[in-house]
Amino acid sequence: MKKTLVSALTAALAVGAASTAFAASNPFSDVPQGHWAYDAVSQLAADGVIEGYGDGTYQGDKTITRYEMAQMVAKAMAKESSASAADKALIDKLAAEYADELNNLGVRVSNLERNADMVKWNGEMRYTYAKQKADGQDNTSNEFKFRLEPSAEVNSHWHVRSRLDATTNASEDGESNVSLKRLYADGDYSNWNIKLGKLPEQIDGNLFDTQLSGGAIAVGNDLKFTVEGGRMNLGRNNLTNDLVNEASDTDHKADAFAAGLQYTKDKFSMGAGYHYLSSDAFKVARDYNTNGETESKATIWTGNMKYRFDKNVALGGSYARNTAADHYDKAGTVELDYKGAEPANRGTWGAYAAYRYLGDYAAIAPTYMNGDLSGARGWEFGTNYTVAKNTVLNLKYFKGKALQDSSNASEVFGRVQFFF
Repeated sequence: MKKTLVSALTAALAVGAASTAFAASNPFSDVPQGHWAYDAVSQLAADGVIEGYGDGTYQGDKTITRYEMAQMVAKAMAKESSASAADKALIDKLAAEYADELNNLGVRVSNLERNADMVKWNGEMRYTYAKQKADGQDNTSNEFKFRLEPSAEVNSHWHVRSRLDATTNASEDGESNVSLKRLYADGDYSNWNIKLGKLPEQIDGNLFDTQLSGGAIAVGNDLKFTVEGGRMNLGRNNLTNDLVNEASDTDHKADAFAAGLQYTKDKFSMGAGYHYLSSDAFKVARDYNTNGETESKATIWTGNMKYRFDKNVALGGSYARNTAADHYDKAGTVELDYKGAEPANRGTWGAYAAYRYLGDYAAIAPTYMNGDLSGARGWEFGTNYTVAKNTVLNLKYFKGKALQDSSNASEVFGRVQFFF
């Protein structure tokens, strides 16, 4: 008896599965009587969204094929922009049900594709090892970081973007520190962009690799003008800059304003910028002012230029000067790049050679180095290699002098990144 029952259930399941597969693959199979799609198209017909068959009637008293149903859904999709919210929901539901048939008809279910991609999750897990020698001291960094960068579509122009970082010291195996690095609304229009919230610095990112709580507006395409303003955190957990970190114990907040003009066309780009920071931290910053006056501001002028000779080789540089500081007031870098690792393509690689001169009070938050080497000058060589899809290995070596006392400064750096 049990054997017979099991056999019957197995046969029923097999027939049901085959019927479902056949219906999904055969556009000319009938839509079963009582299927919710009939009520949906009846409602759309009653609301005037669709007209049914070519003679202007909808024959709701007879079964139709999936192909015929898809034809009516396609007509409804063509009028979706003028439909009510309730009808739009019905259209999206029908389009999801008959996506294969619509695709065969050459109708892209763009709204479904857009809705499915409204929330995206990207991120990485990385391990970083760095050994530094500066100011006569050795310092080793051994860190795991987990980063999430979700984004959500608000409408066709606006997205919400964020970044969450969780870091832990691999040497101590302690608890992780989780911080919200970014959270901002991003509005994109034909030739201008606006960002509001806790956003990445928009001007001179290599010298100001940090966040700003405020807003930014950019206008233009090839020639782009950007202005931003808000609050910047000068604290130890936000900047890789010894002298500024030391002073930020007095006041880690800075009112910040910046404006920049950037031109990019084909192989060439160049730009100029101005940054104004106001904070009491500069009043107590070591050697910031030595002429008897104390400034509570930084006024930093910047310039940059880059030329790409071909798809493999590029040469670029940047310069910055803080006219309010008496010492460590200049920063600059020149870099020659060859190719570059592409996370999606296994076996791709790149290399670079650069000369860095990073005065603490001009390069406020440089992206190039870790904290103990922010006030240094010297040569840096690096390479990166995609060892497997979405897995990138980075290596670099820096050798130079500390700007404060000309003592030897060096760094050995390694990082493995797993992207998702």
